[in-house]
Amino acid sequence: MAVTKMFGAAVKRREDPRLITGRGNFTDHIRLPGTLVMAIKRSPHAHARIVRIDTSKARAMRGVVAVYTGQDLVDKLAPVPCAWLIPASDLKVPPYRAVAVDKVRYVGDAVAVVVATDRYIAQDAVDAIEVEYEPLPAVVDQEKALEPGAPQLYDEVPNNLAFHWKLHSGDFDAAWDAAEVRISRRLVNHRLIPTAMEPRGALAAYNPGTGELTIWCTSQNPHVHRLLLSAVTGLPETHIRVIATDVGGGFGSKIPMYAGEMIAAAISKDLGRPIKWIETRQENYVATIHGRDHIQYVDIAARRDGTITGVRVRAYASMGAYLSTAAPGVPTWLFGLMLQGPYAIPVVHCDVYGVLTNTTPTDAYRGAGRPEATYLLERMIDLLARELGMDPAEIRRKNFIPKHQFPYTTPTGLQYDSGDYEATLNRALELVDYQNLRREQEELRKQGRYIGIGFSTYVEVCGLAPSQAAGAMGFQGGLWESATVRVHPTGKVTVFTGSNPHGQGEETTFAQLVADELGVPFEDVEIVHGDTEMVPFGMGTYGSRSTAVGGAALVHACRKVKEKAQRIAAHLLEVSPDDLVFENGRFFVKGAPDRGMTFQEVALQAYLAWKLPRDIEPGLEATHFFDPVNNTFPFGCHICVVEVDPETGKVQFRQYVAVDDVGNVINPMIVDGQVHGGITQGLAQAVYEFAAYDENGQLLTGSLMDYAVPKASMLPSFTVDRTVTPTPVNPMGVKGAGETGTIASTPAVVNAVIDALAPFGIDHIDMPLTPERIWRAIRERSR
Repeated sequence: MAVTKMFGAAVKRREDPRLITGRGNFTDHIRLPGTLVMAIKRSPHAHARIVRIDTSKARAMRGVVAVYTGQDLVDKLAPVPCAWLIPASDLKVPPYRAVAVDKVRYVGDAVAVVVATDRYIAQDAVDAIEVEYEPLPAVVDQEKALEPGAPQLYDEVPNNLAFHWKLHSGDFDAAWDAAEVRISRRLVNHRLIPTAMEPRGALAAYNPGTGELTIWCTSQNPHVHRLLLSAVTGLPETHIRVIATDVGGGFGSKIPMYAGEMIAAAISKDLGRPIKWIETRQENYVATIHGRDHIQYVDIAARRDGTITGVRVRAYASMGAYLSTAAPGVPTWLFGLMLQGPYAIPVVHCDVYGVLTNTTPTDAYRGAGRPEATYLLERMIDLLARELGMDPAEIRRKNFIPKHQFPYTTPTGLQYDSGDYEATLNRALELVDYQNLRREQEELRKQGRYIGIGFSTYVEVCGLAPSQAAGAMGFQGGLWESATVRVHPTGKVTVFTGSNPHGQGEETTFAQLVADELGVPFEDVEIVHGDTEMVPFGMGTYGSRSTAVGGAALVHACRKVKEKAQRIAAHLLEVSPDDLVFENGRFFVKGAPDRGMTFQEVALQAYLAWKLPRDIEPGLEATHFFDPVNNTFPFGCHICVVEVDPETGKVQFRQYVAVDDVGNVINPMIVDGQVHGGITQGLAQAVYEFAAYDENGQLLTGSLMDYAVPKASMLPSFTVDRTVTPTPVNPMGVKGAGETGTIASTPAVVNAVIDALAPFGIDHIDMPLTPERIWRAIRERSR
């Protein structure tokens, strides 16, 4: 293939043939001699004391090698760590034992572990373990958990309040008193269950001879997992190798450190044999983190012309039974900082109460905090528009931060990098043919048909950075990324990236970047990731940071390589480096294009080292650690059109238009795919998915039979388009696209359904907007 411009080319994903033909290398595919299989006995109670555990029958079963209780592992494993210690919040982190010792706190809490020769024996042995519980009252609602007399999960966390976090900017009371219009509302952003293709799993292999542990696991951030594994097992970090190549998707659920991986590592060390643990789908639903779960009280102050003068939020976030790895940061910094959205709101107040409940722990789920903030704001703006009798598009336009004010510093301290919010709104209105659509809506209403048009104009924070900001927010890690670019003597290139893509397509887009930077064929670039032994270091993939941060590290490393190659070429051509031009993979002398060398010829000379200058080392390789000066802020406008059947409450999708601005685009096909997937996840929350508990803490939606992950036939066809406003934060001008669809789509869908129901006097229904909920709302209004 001839070298051409790859940045912006719709190149097919090179990872897809492997992934869609069953040739991926997932954790459960790894086979090691002598491997034992681990299974976990889990609590059926949401809250109970462990009175007695009898493991004798399990231990006596043929094929069972060992059985561990929580007490057996106390000295072998430190508690599961929480790594986001938000400051100025009176944060209390209760101990989170990998296997419960005296008390269980949610259905699915681990109480014992069996190790056997195969998974069926292990599961039979788990069923043979007898546990006597003393059931305790449970609490699953975060508001009720704070009430006097509520069941207490921990003695050291009074009233189940893990933290109270405040972010106040400006005088909201003054804005409220001066407001001509005041809107208040209680909103519920319900709990969701991430559903990755591959559940979590681990294969831990401890070598007693060397004292080294190798663990294959489903991680989005292998180096961070290595650090945390060192902390909980006591093994030196240098003796741990974490491998996570194909992990079957994550959506944030594979960021945290979990009990399963920790237990497998500790038992492998204890027995000196490889230990495999693969989660079942039902375990996945009760023991892998959940997302969202906010109860929000929102006040909006405004003038009668539609100008918003202040927003105040009091949010109750259910943290579940324990504080998971990044959990405290999600409903605080990632939520509170984005409550202004794309609007010039001068006053923002936010109080968040992080509450422990007898439910599965919550943590980062696609978008993590930003969908909760966007949903809240976009719903309130529609309520305000209805109160004022304004068009929902025009009230948004009126409050947008103007294009000329970028970079724009928000009252809460973020600096939005670049933006042109009105351009995305205008383009979306054009694509949906808005004025004709409104006329059609009026005509259909006369016929007893109800279509609705829903807006969501959003801005999100991604490419999370810089590390100093992370430290100030209490995040116990950096937010830089590393890349090593190694050019081989033939001119082929291997890239070692600390980003750890798990479905996003960076094996393709990163190769496109390298091909352009070094002028080598796309096919000559290999991307290596997901192995702490091969990649020097990295912070992993989450928050749409892989390209904006990891890709930038890669570009900088390429430029270091190119600079060295240019010096070598200049020496061999006997000219100054400044006299050389680099085009299409070739160095040549300015004004004398026939006098030059290809990049591959220079690479060979770099390794032969026969004629190098004395001040240049042999070889052609560079490493760069990139720590951006700021986050990036993608934005856009989504418009959803639905029709609601008033007799059944069923929602029929008619049209969905998404205009996003993610900065420059490396591969439009991959960005379109990311947006499609994101819209699907957000739309699913609006009308289908719901993690439901009964009042005793039993998960009622604990399988794919009960939890409504949408099928393709349940989705509309998406119209996607883009505007391009590059960010100045990184050398490529890219912002990040992985979460835009999820963040934008949920409010667009809900606003559309509520707009359709306006003739019935309905101005809000909490999600998910199931036919039953809509039908009941219509019937109540019709009485």
